[in-house]
Amino acid sequence: MLKINSLRTALLGCAAVAILGACSGSDGVASPGVGAFVPAPSTPAPTTPPPPTGPAPGTPAADCPAGFSNVGTVANRRICQLPSTITGNLVVPNRAGTIYSVSGRTQVGTDTGSNPASPLPGRADGILTIEPGVTIFGNSGNDYLLVNRGSQIFAEGTASAPIILTSRQSVEGTTNENSIGQWGGLVINGRAPTTDGCPGVITPPNIACEAQVEGSNAFYGGLSPADNSGRLRYVRVMHSGFTISLNNELNGITLAGVGSGTTVEFVQVHNSSDDGIEIFGGNVNLRRIVLSGNDDDSFDTDSGWRGAAQFGIVYQRTGGGDFGFETSSRGVNTATFFTRPTYANWTIVMRATAGRDAIIHNTGHVGRVYNSVLRSEINQQCLNLTTAVTLTNPNGAGVGTAPNGPLYNSVFFSCNGGNTEGASGITTPQVDAQVALGANNVLSGTSTLTGGFINGANENAVVPTAFPAALNGTDPALPANTAVTGFLTAVPYIGAVQNASDTWYAGWTCGIPGQPAC
Repeated sequence: MLKINSLRTALLGCAAVAILGACSGSDGVASPGVGAFVPAPSTPAPTTPPPPTGPAPGTPAADCPAGFSNVGTVANRRICQLPSTITGNLVVPNRAGTIYSVSGRTQVGTDTGSNPASPLPGRADGILTIEPGVTIFGNSGNDYLLVNRGSQIFAEGTASAPIILTSRQSVEGTTNENSIGQWGGLVINGRAPTTDGCPGVITPPNIACEAQVEGSNAFYGGLSPADNSGRLRYVRVMHSGFTISLNNELNGITLAGVGSGTTVEFVQVHNSSDDGIEIFGGNVNLRRIVLSGNDDDSFDTDSGWRGAAQFGIVYQRTGGGDFGFETSSRGVNTATFFTRPTYANWTIVMRATAGRDAIIHNTGHVGRVYNSVLRSEINQQCLNLTTAVTLTNPNGAGVGTAPNGPLYNSVFFSCNGGNTEGASGITTPQVDAQVALGANNVLSGTSTLTGGFINGANENAVVPTAFPAALNGTDPALPANTAVTGFLTAVPYIGAVQNASDTWYAGWTCGIPGQPAC
């Protein structure tokens, strides 16, 4: 649940951060950095990380790098705690005998506001760089990592040396397949547009539209669609999520107002007690995503998100899980600024006992689903539409407040609980008619998935749909989203994984079929 408060300046002081973390103290000094604040290098991470330096395996390092606090040992490794506020440049190095921790709210930079041309006075940016193979853990639900507006994180692991953000119990080896909610998670705030927090009669997109992010008191939003909050590559977030108060939770990864200049790819969220990834507004694009074992929605989008997500696996654990996708929009919604995402090449496998849907579309959502596989192994539906979605022709014909309503192209439905359903006034035949407006859909397919989520003959028999030049249908009121169409990659198959030779998820993930336990 979002908490909107115009008293931004006062809230960002010491009293505000007391909700979840202490103000800077002896172990909260700003990072000394490695020189002047400059943009991080644009080259990708090396394919093979350098070997860690330090003592022999199984021996804790004698000390911590400069800028970190020595807070003891765990599992035969030295614990080096990150400072509570990071300004300038801080590198988390891969060192033998060393593991890193966060305590309370650990923030990168201080919020410099919604306008990059006019940063708030007295604030400072930060850059956090995490080397391949590094593990960072939190001790409790109040421990989380936050990247503020104007700051950046460069967490770039490799397939053989992913970066792991997890709980202390995981480090100690005491977790199991149902371990959730043991530390906070990762929150990234940016300056891209949102429907939330628009004062008075202002409608989005507008630089005045900003709001507090769920699970924290930090702000997000602005008018920079291409805002760059850094890069996440080969990152695994495990056993996260924490309920601060009713309807106010930390997710595995929260992306709030994050712009399309940010890179998010080869990322797994495993066993979050809340959502796997939740997106509030912004224009960030994502690819190669694995969401496994999460207890609430695997992928939750809200507040006017306008990006794309391609190549993704949702795989529930048998003991928990809510919706695969939950899509909506709160705040000041207009017909031209609903949550308008594009999903392509996803495979959603529902295995929980709660009877939820693979996809539910509700308030203010007019998204697109391309070339995807929806599968329920038990009594769950594939698709649910509610009265909050106006059913209109995706090519612009029809009437209603949501031009270009939800569109499905080359989607393979195979759900034991029923393939479609309506709710709160929308009938199942209406949902079927909406699906029929698209092309190449298989509404009552027989699943031939193998290995949990790998396409079989029936899935690979579906002809994929080509992406249009601009994802705005024929309605002239909707702007062309070239940041999305330039991001999407055409492939000759539907779903996330074409066959057994398609192993983009292997080696850096855990807790899904064919990969080691977490």
